[in-house]
Amino acid sequence: MAIAQNKEIKKIVLAYSGGLDTSAIIPWLKEQYGESVEVIAFAANVGQGDDELEGIEAKAIASGASECHVLDLQEEFVNDIIFPTLKTGAIYESEYLLGTSLARPVIAKAQVELALKLGADAVCHGCTGKGNDQVRFESTFAALAPHLTVIAPWRVWDMESREDLLAYLAEKNVPTTASATKIYSRDANLWHISHEGGELEDPWQEPTDKVWTWTKSPEQAPDKAEYVELSFLNGELTTVNGKKLSGVEAITTLNNIGAEHGIGRIDIVENRLVGMKSRGCYETPGGTILFKAYKGLETLILDKMTLKYREQLGHEFSHLLYDGRWFTPLCGAILAGANALAQDVTGDVVLKLYKGTASVVKRQSPNSLYSEDFATFGADDVYDQKHAEGFIRLYSLSSRIKALTKK
Repeated sequence: MAIAQNKEIKKIVLAYSGGLDTSAIIPWLKEQYGESVEVIAFAANVGQGDDELEGIEAKAIASGASECHVLDLQEEFVNDIIFPTLKTGAIYESEYLLGTSLARPVIAKAQVELALKLGADAVCHGCTGKGNDQVRFESTFAALAPHLTVIAPWRVWDMESREDLLAYLAEKNVPTTASATKIYSRDANLWHISHEGGELEDPWQEPTDKVWTWTKSPEQAPDKAEYVELSFLNGELTTVNGKKLSGVEAITTLNNIGAEHGIGRIDIVENRLVGMKSRGCYETPGGTILFKAYKGLETLILDKMTLKYREQLGHEFSHLLYDGRWFTPLCGAILAGANALAQDVTGDVVLKLYKGTASVVKRQSPNSLYSEDFATFGADDVYDQKHAEGFIRLYSLSSRIKALTKK
């Protein structure tokens, strides 16, 4: 039965992954809005892998789409989202490097741009009503094209399980390779891969080896450590092991190196924006190396108060990004501040990768505030230790006055 109040909708751009959910959405949209409605599938290449995109156009057409547009957004993803975020130091709830959150602004923005280019009336996504992604997509739609109608099938249809979706596709004679036995829900892009479901729904259960797909376990990682050198100029990554690489090439290279040594695995329970807690396992090998390297260089260059402020920016930005507020004035302000603080972040960092750990072991910078002459525990003639007494008396003056007033 068609939805009467939406009869005017003639063209819909769907964020399409080729998975079970979005394959079912295409015939559902035509059922709801009439067979004459154009459903245009939009697939974003954000580095999830060629196997994820292989045959996706044919699959979309077979599901009932009139067209399928596959856009390569990898460079934009890295240069406009990942690297600016790296400068903020954003890590959500102290552990999560925000892999899913990072990809959503670039995907949703491209979806809006395609919808406007094609003269669409509506945009549609396959996000569930329990998750964060519905907020991320729809906040972008609201910021960039508020006149477009937003369709969120998971919030209105009566299907609730994989079995329901498979039965619906069978009823509509839509071919699918999906099965009812899928255990995990995964989301991959150039930056990371996430895993939910299966035994992970019980926080008292340790993840099995079946969960992890990118990285070796620390137990299986090589017994010999590997060293990797990263160089930065004004906060921008310039070389990996002395080689100039594009942003995509650099992250791909670091992913391969890090995965071999079991770098970047985390198992967390996080607070979703919608109010519930969820458990997820994430693999971010290249991103972990990048964040460790950048932080290692910052500690050499930024003074105490500046580093403290940058950490505050990072904390705030992690929530902003997680909550889907990329296209806001606050986002621009934080990125501008982080970029200003990054102008002195120039130098080289060497990390030691060994059985799941990435440790900074060397760092150097022309802007370093570290001075061996001042920091040495040996004899020096640049620091008069007697001066510390006056500093401490002034530093603790308010505590001294408070204590004296109690007498």
